[in-house]
Amino acid sequence: MAKTRPGKKDLDSYTIRGTTKIVRAGDCVLMRPSDTGKPPYVARIEKIEMDGRNNVKVRVRWYYRPEESIGGRRQFHGAKELFLSDHYDVQSAHTIEGKCTVHSFKNYTKLENVGAEDYYCRFEYKAATGGFTPDRVAVYCKCEMPYNPDDLMVQCEGCKDWYHPACVGMTIEEAKKLDRFMCSECSSDDDVKKPQTVFSESPGADAKVEPKRRKR
Repeated sequence: MAKTRPGKKDLDSYTIRGTTKIVRAGDCVLMRPSDTGKPPYVARIEKIEMDGRNNVKVRVRWYYRPEESIGGRRQFHGAKELFLSDHYDVQSAHTIEGKCTVHSFKNYTKLENVGAEDYYCRFEYKAATGGFTPDRVAVYCKCEMPYNPDDLMVQCEGCKDWYHPACVGMTIEEAKKLDRFMCSECSSDDDVKKPQTVFSESPGADAKVEPKRRKR
C-alpha cells in the first residue's frame, strides 16, 4: 500500500541561500534566469511553502520588463521600469538571488539616489493580450509622451507643461544652464531673449491626465 505524502506547510519567511536576507510574502525579489546572459527576473512573493521533502517553493507574481512585453520597449520607458503582470508561477526558493524594491512611480521620482535594487511600476500588464492598466497616462511636451524619469525636462513658466530639451531646440547641456523657460506658445517676441530656467522638480504622478494617443 502506497504511503500518503505529508502535506505542504506554509512558511512565514525564507532565508535566501548563501545570505542572511529574509524574504516574506509581499516582498519583491530577484530570481535567477535560466539563461545566464539575461538580467535577473523580478517577482513579488505571494506565498512561501515547504513540501514533505523539505523543498521550499514560492508562488510569485512576475514583473515584466518593457522589452518582455508584447509592445516592446518604448521611448518613455525608464531603465528601471517594470510592469506588474497577471502571470503567476511557482518556483523553487533556491532561484531567489536577492531582494529588491519596486516603488510606485511617484515615490521613485522622489528618490535622491537610485540604487541597483530600486525599480518602479506604474502599469499593470495583461500577459496574454498586452493590455495595460491604467489606459490613460499623463503626457507632456510637443511629442505628447509620458514622462521618462531618466530624461531631463524643462518646465514652461507660462503653461507649466514640461518639455524635452531636444523638442524645443536645445541640447541637454544648454538646458542645464538655463534660468527661465517659456515655450514658444507662451512667449512673445520680446520674451524670447529673456534668461530661462530649468526647475529642479520633475513631472509628478499628479499631473494632468490625457487619453493615450497611441498604443503603449
